[in-house]
Amino acid sequence: MIRATLAAISTLLALALPAAAADDFIAAPTLRASVTVTSDVVRIGDLIDNAGSAALIPVYRSPDLGTTGTLTTGQVLSVLRAKQVIGVMTGDIKEVQVTRLARTLASKDIENAVAAALERRFGLGDAANITITFDRSVAEMRLDASNSGALQPVATRYDARSTRFDIAFEIANDGNAAPTKLRFTGTAIETVEVAVLTRDIDRADLLKSSDLSLERRPKAEVAGEPASRDRSIGMQLRRAMRAGTPIRAADLVKPDFVVRDQAVTIIYQVPGLYLTTRGKAIESGAEGDTVSVLNLHSKRTLTGIVTGRGQVTVQGASQSAPMAPAVEQTSSVKRDPVPAAAALAQSLVQAPASAAEIAQAQIPQVRLSQAPAKSE
Repeated sequence: MIRATLAAISTLLALALPAAAADDFIAAPTLRASVTVTSDVVRIGDLIDNAGSAALIPVYRSPDLGTTGTLTTGQVLSVLRAKQVIGVMTGDIKEVQVTRLARTLASKDIENAVAAALERRFGLGDAANITITFDRSVAEMRLDASNSGALQPVATRYDARSTRFDIAFEIANDGNAAPTKLRFTGTAIETVEVAVLTRDIDRADLLKSSDLSLERRPKAEVAGEPASRDRSIGMQLRRAMRAGTPIRAADLVKPDFVVRDQAVTIIYQVPGLYLTTRGKAIESGAEGDTVSVLNLHSKRTLTGIVTGRGQVTVQGASQSAPMAPAVEQTSSVKRDPVPAAAALAQSLVQAPASAAEIAQAQIPQVRLSQAPAKSE
């Protein structure tokens, strides 16, 4: 029984040997047309398939990080023969391209990493508002592809007075290799976005869109809240400023609708009554401000609210002088249901004694909106 079993095993082994020999013939070494490597040397196993025990033998120095080199098929076969690798199948391959993989760090990526390391530290604000300037120009950096980790700051120094930084980073590698170390120095300044004048502006000028540009300036140059471009358009400055000056919110004021000594229209308005007459502004004011005006007809000083360009509205008993008693002017005022309103209206003009004198009062516009009284 044992002899029969051993004979069967021997028969099976004899049948398997030709099959193994056939497999060795099929798995012939084959040249690759395109090769990618991650180390600093090119090995036989990178150049051909089925290299066997010769796969780890180095034969070329790799191209620079992130670049591609070219080898002719003849050059490759010559080197392989020197390493006792023969019978390589080349097909119709004329040349072999070898590319060395790399990790690329753009200058913007490094700048962002430095700003992130300083964010909300040393008195600085958000990383997006920190402007970084390196001592040496930082171009695109290429690292070995095994450097797959993030830029981790391991030592951060910053001097707020000189605005200088010195930051060391580490990048973890695949496997157990030591991390790659990088160090950068330069200056870091916190900036703000602010509206800047494109030309010299006088105090009385209204700011237009073309007068302003949006720029980033060092925060130290803008003491206080910076003014946005949209907020500045249509406003006036508290003082004249030169081109290139950043504008703060405190520098802006609402435009003057009434200027001192300007001819204005005085509007008197109470329920049921609306009068306008000529006047002169005693002081300047923006919309909504309370200013004093002189009634050119009655020579009285009135206090009103600026309601438009060259317009001051007087409401209620705002006059500084006592009101004159009401007198009959027209049939529309006769038996006035609001005698106090009529009395105030007459104080805006030199109260004439008759309708004929009203026509000579040189009032630009007088409108009495209350309904005429019924005749008895």
